[in-house]
Formats: sequence, structure tokens, C-alpha cells
Amino acid sequence: MDSNFINQKYIEDLLEEAQFSNDENISCSLNKADKGAALTHSEIAALLKTQNPQHIERIYEIAGKIKKKIYGNRIVMFAPLYVSNFCVNRCAYCSFNHGHNFKRRVLTMDELREEVKILEMMGHKRLALEAGEYEKECSIDYILECIKTIYEMKFKNGEIRRINVNIAATTTENYQKLKNAKIGTYILFQETYHEPTYDKVHLAGPKKDYLWHLNAFDRAQDAGIDDVGGGVLFGLADPYFDVMGLLLHNEHLEKKYNTGFHTISVPRLCPAAGMNIDDFPNLVNDDTFAKIVAIIRIAVPFTGMILSTRENHDMRKKLLRLGISQISAGSNTEVGGYAQAALSRRIESNSLSSTTEGSHARRESTSNPQFIVNDERSAVSIINELIDDNFIPSFCTACYRGGRTGDRFMSLAKSGEIGNVCLPNALMTLCEYSMDYGDDTFRKKTKTIIENEIPHIANETIRQKTIENITKIHSGKGRDFFV
Repeated sequence: MDSNFINQKYIEDLLEEAQFSNDENISCSLNKADKGAALTHSEIAALLKTQNPQHIERIYEIAGKIKKKIYGNRIVMFAPLYVSNFCVNRCAYCSFNHGHNFKRRVLTMDELREEVKILEMMGHKRLALEAGEYEKECSIDYILECIKTIYEMKFKNGEIRRINVNIAATTTENYQKLKNAKIGTYILFQETYHEPTYDKVHLAGPKKDYLWHLNAFDRAQDAGIDDVGGGVLFGLADPYFDVMGLLLHNEHLEKKYNTGFHTISVPRLCPAAGMNIDDFPNLVNDDTFAKIVAIIRIAVPFTGMILSTRENHDMRKKLLRLGISQISAGSNTEVGGYAQAALSRRIESNSLSSTTEGSHARRESTSNPQFIVNDERSAVSIINELIDDNFIPSFCTACYRGGRTGDRFMSLAKSGEIGNVCLPNALMTLCEYSMDYGDDTFRKKTKTIIENEIPHIANETIRQKTIENITKIHSGKGRDFFV
């Protein structure tokens, strides 16, 4: 495998030279970005390094314009689903670290169905399947069984239509199995592209092999998975180094496979059981983090950007304006956590019979989330606020089911035609959500935002078809429409 696309000295030299970029050159780079032109590595490095408040404000402005132009008001919704916290790796930043002493758990298929049922009751249609790396307890066959079970699980009007998978780097053969199981995006965080730091924080286990991890997306692409999602854990190494690493990795995939990252996730290191946050000297403050998100949006305008509930309410709200296009809602990062949380709520409301309570209360909880959730609002609260802020919560999974993946998706995005697909599908799935899970007040709000957005569908045929389908959804004569 070719690993020369991440050159530590090249990145360090870029960042060193960027310190000497003058205001005039940075302004020229921002003017280029504002016109939609691609920036060079040196120009991106200079944006990362600038501390000039006027430049930073301009970065925010341009990132917001790009976000609005390409993604409109749409925000894709998803939830993580943890199925196992068994892990053979010893990662210094993770609560699932093999050296940590806690009660491990892997979901049975019945327990998995209960988790999915609760997620379907929240209205979710898209999940990110998460698991630690431990072949004995959580083999690829177990993951495949989970995928099959989730796709088959239907509760009332609920169904999961897309499963993205975030599991450890694996073999081409196993990626072929995931492809055949009809996953959506394969997600893997490099954690850090800075190899000395990578070696330091990965103490033992298969994940300690930097190159095996780095080349995982090549193996996935070779196996036919053309939607891959990258990311780093900001706070492990110099965050600017890792931004450049992400962009160079994306370029490598574009050159070799004609398509780069479908999504980039931007998790930020936060407290977790068994680790001391003070042991990490490269923690990223809020202002730096916001600048990073905006610069990534400028650098890769057509790549989706994902933000989890690691971030608090205020930060999530801010970053939606700067580039984030997907967020999780109502998340739980424990194995079996959704069922346990539902049980706790039922006990608190005294609505659980003693027989059921006794049965469920005997079920053990790990009480060991992978990370501490900082936005604990319910899914419906988050969705309500998005609408109040004039965003369109989207439950769309149409591109995957319609075969618009990899370079086919990117060609639509870069041509601008994606708006004639994403906006109608967002509106139809929001209408579906409102009819299935909303009260009268919520339905009125969604009706208003849908009516306001429909005129923005440029294609007349698609616009009329969208209106027809929304009418059918309202009248109960159909559902799961997409274009």
C-alpha cells in the first residue's frame, strides 16, 4: 500500500512557513475561496495559522456561504448504536481500553432489537453501528448478523434504512462482506495523522499499527465500498497538523479512486472513564475548533461534515452555520444504553409494572459510555430547535438506496444537481416524521417550513412530484418516497 501521501516533514514545513504569511496573501486566498476556487496546501495552512480577527471572521463568512449554497438548510439526522465494548486495543484516550476494568458487554440479537425499537420510536432512519475490536466476542460475522437484524427490524412505522458502520480497520475480504451486507458509509477515524503521537497514544493491540490503520480506506475501496468517512480526534496532536493530514488523505483517495471522503467527522477529545484529560497537551479550545470546522468546509466544500454529541448545545448550534451538515440526536454511547435510559425514565414516571420492571432491571448496564455526552437533549428537542432555527431536519437515505454513491454522488454535488434530489427528499422525510411522531403543534411547524422550501426546488417535474408525494403522506396513502 502507498503511505507516502502522509509526509510528516512536508506538513510540518507547510505549517512552519505559514506563520510568515502576510495579511495581503491571506486576503487573496480568501478572495479565491469566496469565488469557489480550490486553495493550495500552503494557502490552507496559512488560514489555519492566522490569528488575525478580521481573517477569522472572513473565514466564518465564506464557510457559511459555502454551506448555504451546497447544503441549503438541510441537516441530516442520525444516531450511534453501540453493540459491543469488548476491545483488544489499549488506546490512551478511550474508555473501552482493554486495560480498563469494567463489566464488558456485547448485545444479543434480542437486546439489539430492543435498542433499534427505541431508536425507531425516536424517528431515526440512519444509524452509525459502533463496536470495539475483539474478534472473539465481536467478529465480522457478529457485525453482519447485527446489520441483518437491524434492517429486518420494523416497529410500527419505524425502520432503519441506512446503516453506516464504524468498526476497526479490517481486511479486504471483510470489507467485501460489509459491502454485500448493504452498509452505507464505512467510517474510520485515523485519530491522528501524526505518527509519533499515534504511536504514543496507542499502547498495544492491532490498532497500534499506524500503516494498517492508515490504509484501511484503500482496502475498503478495493472491496467496492465507495462511500468512506474519515476523521481525527482533535486534541491528540497538533490540530492543524491533523487538518492537513485529513486533506492529504482525501486527495490521495480522490486521485486513486476518483472519490474522496463522503464525510469527515470532527470529534474533539473529551473526558471518558479511565483517562485523565489533563494528560493530553493538545486540547483544542472552542475558538480554534470553530476555525478548524470552517476551514475544513472551505477546503472540501462537497464533503459532508459530521458533529456528535461530544459537543454541547451552544457549540453545535454555532457550527451548524459554519459547515456541519450531519448531527446525532438523542445519542447514547453505552452498549445497551438506549434500553437502560428508557427503563430509567419509565421507573421515574412510575409507569412500569412491577413484573416488567423486575425483568428489565436485572439486565446489566455497562455504565461505561465511550465518551461523555455533552448534549443530552432528546432527539425531538433537537429536531424542534432545528426547525425553529429554520433548518430542515432530514431523515433521507435516498442516495444510498438509489445507487448515488462514490463518484456518482460527487458528480451530482459538484454540478449543483444534488439540490434537486436532497431538498425534495429532506422535505418528504420530514413530512413523514411529523405525521408519525409529531403532535399538532409540531405538524403545523413542519407544514410551514415545507411550504416555504418547496419553491426552492428548481426542477419543475421534481417539485410537482414532491408536492404530490407530500399530499399522499399527509393523507396516509403512501410513505418512503424518494427521488
